[in-house]
Amino acid sequence: MVTRGVQILKKKIERKLIAMDTVISLTVVSSKSEKDIQKSLSRVFDIFHNIESSCSRFDPDSELRLLSSSTGNPVKVSDILFQAILFSVELSKATNGAFDITVGNALEKQGFNKNYLTGEINSSDFRAGLNVSYKDVLIDEKKQTVMLTKPLILDLGAVAKGLAVDLARRELDEFEGFCINAGGDIFAKGVNGIGTPWKVGIQHPLDSMQILCKLKISDCAVCTSGSYERKSKKNNRVHHLFDPVKQISSNEILSCTAISPFAMLSDALSTAAFILGPEKGLILLEEHGAEGIMITPALELKVTSGIERYYYE
Repeated sequence: MVTRGVQILKKKIERKLIAMDTVISLTVVSSKSEKDIQKSLSRVFDIFHNIESSCSRFDPDSELRLLSSSTGNPVKVSDILFQAILFSVELSKATNGAFDITVGNALEKQGFNKNYLTGEINSSDFRAGLNVSYKDVLIDEKKQTVMLTKPLILDLGAVAKGLAVDLARRELDEFEGFCINAGGDIFAKGVNGIGTPWKVGIQHPLDSMQILCKLKISDCAVCTSGSYERKSKKNNRVHHLFDPVKQISSNEILSCTAISPFAMLSDALSTAAFILGPEKGLILLEEHGAEGIMITPALELKVTSGIERYYYE
């Protein structure tokens, strides 16, 4: 069927799962068989569960948690975990530590230590310090090992979902169009079921029922970090976007959205730029070839120079 010159693709398959402390929504629009689509979607489910089992700070048996309990010895880790840690350390260097995966202990002390699946509170059975940084994470790329020079707790919350989305994208790349939404970490390819770019709404940071602006995207990733997403139950003024240098939650802006070709990059940049604030954060985005939108407490939009090509309304 053709409407206004645009061919309507016949199959639109949608599935959801709960993983990585969020709802993962998958939509595929393709002329290929439903059987093939469903098989690929099932493999995508496996990808998210595998990333979670490797990179979760909340599972005491995860590969990340086991690594955090080992100090002073090089540990050979899986490809997935090594890729996530290597990327994170490089971004830490680029931001002079504003982005830092060694904030796990600081987050735990603020109450961000509850396993969403079991409800259990995770308490470290070793003494992890607060005076730590990415410089205490030593990487050997040839041997694919990671060594922690001090007791610390690694947190990959700013990269793991993005990495999972990127791997899921590879699995679905044979299809004409698809959208992966992992709780605000989004990658969209091609066009939607009516032949137009995918639409993404940027949530109003003070009203979850409102959309502040909309973007149109195709073949790129959009990730948003917001102070409204997770609040400490110990102190409502504390949120999960923690400045590792100042040892406080960053509050110069309310949310930051980053757009780039890759979800892990967008995921990490949205967090790093949020912590850096509007001036340095926008510079960081543009230095990495990304576009972005920051929303201030006065609800002003601070944007990168090329954002207009993504605006829908």
